[in-house]
Amino acid sequence: MEDRSRITHIANRLKWGEDTLAFVIFTAMTLLPVLETVARLFDTNSIPASQVLVQHMTLWIGLLGAVLAARQNKLLALTRKPLFLQEEDIHIGRWIAKVATFLVLIALTWGSWQLLKVEFRNPFDIAPNIPRWLAQSIMPVGFGLMAIQIYFNSFKNNIHRVTLIIVGLLFSLSAITDAIYDVFPAVWLGLFFLFIALIYGAPIFVGLGGAAVLFFWADFIPISAIPAEAYRIVVSPSLPTIPLFTLAGYLLAESNASERLVKVFKEMFGWIPGGTPIIIVVLCGFFTALTGGSGVTILALGGLLLPLLLKEGYSRTFSLGLITVSGSLGLLFPPSLPAIIYGVTAGVSVKNIFIAGLIPGLLLVVVMAVWALYQGKQQKIVSNPFIMKNALKVCFDAIWEIMIPILILFGVFGGFATLVETAAITVVYVFILEVYIYKDIKLRNLPNIIIDCATLIGGVLIILGVAMGLTSYLVDAQIPTLLLSWVEDTISSKYAFLLMLNVFLLLVGCLMDIFSAIIVIVPLIAPLGTHFGVDPVHLAIIFIA
Repeated sequence: MEDRSRITHIANRLKWGEDTLAFVIFTAMTLLPVLETVARLFDTNSIPASQVLVQHMTLWIGLLGAVLAARQNKLLALTRKPLFLQEEDIHIGRWIAKVATFLVLIALTWGSWQLLKVEFRNPFDIAPNIPRWLAQSIMPVGFGLMAIQIYFNSFKNNIHRVTLIIVGLLFSLSAITDAIYDVFPAVWLGLFFLFIALIYGAPIFVGLGGAAVLFFWADFIPISAIPAEAYRIVVSPSLPTIPLFTLAGYLLAESNASERLVKVFKEMFGWIPGGTPIIIVVLCGFFTALTGGSGVTILALGGLLLPLLLKEGYSRTFSLGLITVSGSLGLLFPPSLPAIIYGVTAGVSVKNIFIAGLIPGLLLVVVMAVWALYQGKQQKIVSNPFIMKNALKVCFDAIWEIMIPILILFGVFGGFATLVETAAITVVYVFILEVYIYKDIKLRNLPNIIIDCATLIGGVLIILGVAMGLTSYLVDAQIPTLLLSWVEDTISSKYAFLLMLNVFLLLVGCLMDIFSAIIVIVPLIAPLGTHFGVDPVHLAIIFIA
């Protein structure tokens, strides 16, 4: 009993440390770009290497957030049922998923440790008196803590837990010795078990990271190549915008901003038959652009918007479909996170992607709006009269939130701040609005909001990191070159290529989330686009849309 109490105490202290560190780092990476902007405007000295520090804070938030997600059973997976439940009995499919997750995390921990030892022997400072190995130390620690979380959360019975250790030791011994003479069948067998694991609820990063581990192992390449590639992509200059814009979206979602904006659009467009669906299209597009994912938008607004549509007389089928589809309309508008990741991955200007996405994005919104007008007439929805006094009142009440898209566009295209600085300024702006002006959020609730945001970000960034490791292997194995040779022999028309590409991307969208699809698929199709004369920015819009 005393031993169990001691373990519980240690677990609680560790939980407090993880939450506190995530909160402190998230706060610091928000304030540093803002201070950098202020220092530049007033022509004063800024914090040395602040931009590089923010980039490496993104690495820390990604790993800490992944640890939080593992602890809360919120790692992104293809199934809805959480995998790591202590109370359930052993099920062979879910047991395979748990074993696969544990093994992949052990392999990533080992690879990160090997990378850290190399960096320690060859020190390089990323900032004054801050060596790179210190920034990278979160990688073996983060993956290791995730493995520990998985070990204790997978089973309640210690005997069942021991099976994870036994299988882990068997696989480790066979990997580092000559127990497996022919690696080719072993790789295919491993890929088969990874597929089974994904079907039964293993996190998405396990499939991508596990495949990378198998391929590197088969080619006798150190597994440290995977965390090395993960480090390279996560500390990219533009990537801090992902956690920052997501935090701004979380703050808005936790406030009553959506209700105020719904009132604005309802008074402005509610007199049009089908006006409420148009409101939902615009509002969901705005929230998706800010949070970077339609899933977050649906969670934040679905409970508010669905009853609104049903109350006005729209069918439940139309209402559900509209909210689901509208959640993806904002992916082409600033500050769309998939657009930013695409730019980082493909080496394309993020600003050019945003500019090129405006017309296609507006066209999608117009098409959805026309369909909403048609449905409004078909279902004989009674519209509300337009009253100028009410419209002006609700616009005045939400004026500061209406200014948010203008602030973002001004920062992105005005040239007064970088993309990361614009994201940080947006977070501070939204924080001041919702805490001190509208007072929807209490300061005591802020740590929980930031921790929830870090949890989501961790689930996304760990996928990006391990997916980059897999992409690195595919490029080294000259898969894009082989694919290009095959396409050259098969397809001769640019338009046939574009048609087949769209069909292929529809299939990819059914199987992969957009973030991992960008990392894995873009390096494969980019050479094809160049061969057929498709502009890289055009290819970006096709992919994201």
